[in-house]
Amino acid sequence: MAVASHRDERWGFAVRIVVGVSGASGASYAYALLQNLGDADVDRVISEDAKKVIAAETDLGVKAFEKLAANAYANDDTTAPPASGSYRFDAMVVIPCSMGTLGKIAWGISDNLLTRAAAVCMKEGRKLILVPRETPLAATHLENMLKLANQGVVILPAMPAFYHGPKTMDDLVNFVVGKALDQLGIEHRLFKRWRE
Repeated sequence: MAVASHRDERWGFAVRIVVGVSGASGASYAYALLQNLGDADVDRVISEDAKKVIAAETDLGVKAFEKLAANAYANDDTTAPPASGSYRFDAMVVIPCSMGTLGKIAWGISDNLLTRAAAVCMKEGRKLILVPRETPLAATHLENMLKLANQGVVILPAMPAFYHGPKTMDDLVNFVVGKALDQLGIEHRLFKRWRE
């Protein structure tokens, strides 16, 4: 399912997107995505490991991430709205997605809000986008990604391209974030497209 626009014109409601941030390196990807979701309603879930990565990799702090979301939920709150299939949201992005989180999602282990919301996405036929950030990849990682891809999950590795002539770290981050926005059907100008 593609998310056609920021706003559902039939009802006047903004698109609702759940953004999960797990403990892989790449907190800047999550922050840039949150900054570029426009008028979408955003529910944000940050794992405890992600909080440590945010502290190690940025000078932002978790509160900066919370300001960019309509709702912020604790990862151990499995009674929060995104844990239920009856809660209406359009899509979910896990960015960055650790291999541990990806493995849990692949095998249906819903032991926290992030993995439970991903399971809801899959069972309800909603778009789920995982942005793994790991290298090199073990065979187990690849098998888990294939298992998820075969179930319709979008596997969007944090692999920036260079054809758009990046000059800064932000250019590299924005390429990956732009690809995630493309999958959500949200317009952006974060990178120059091929032969544009």
